[in-house]
Amino acid sequence: MKNINKLVRNNIPDIIKNSNGSPIFRILSEDEFVIAIFDKFYEEIEEVKSSRGASRCEELADMIELINTLAILEGKNLDHIIELSKLKTQTNGSFDNRIFLKKINY
Repeated sequence: MKNINKLVRNNIPDIIKNSNGSPIFRILSEDEFVIAIFDKFYEEIEEVKSSRGASRCEELADMIELINTLAILEGKNLDHIIELSKLKTQTNGSFDNRIFLKKINY
């Protein structure tokens, strides 16, 4: 038996069954679900940091799915989040100039 103890995508139990495994799982409460989503974010961030190329893009796709899930919990969707992102880019810019702010002197 292998302990996993983390949020997984909806089809994972069936994938495990189809691979002759026997998944043991439970359905989380909404509060547990939100905590598990954030735990999964940290996991995915580490995977993004340690990957490159196509593998990194796959990990980024996992992060988008987590963002979409959180948006749905807020009664919104990924399109809404993308629109907010575009508005922030219009007002604050993007990150592609690699600006690292060290201090602000007043």
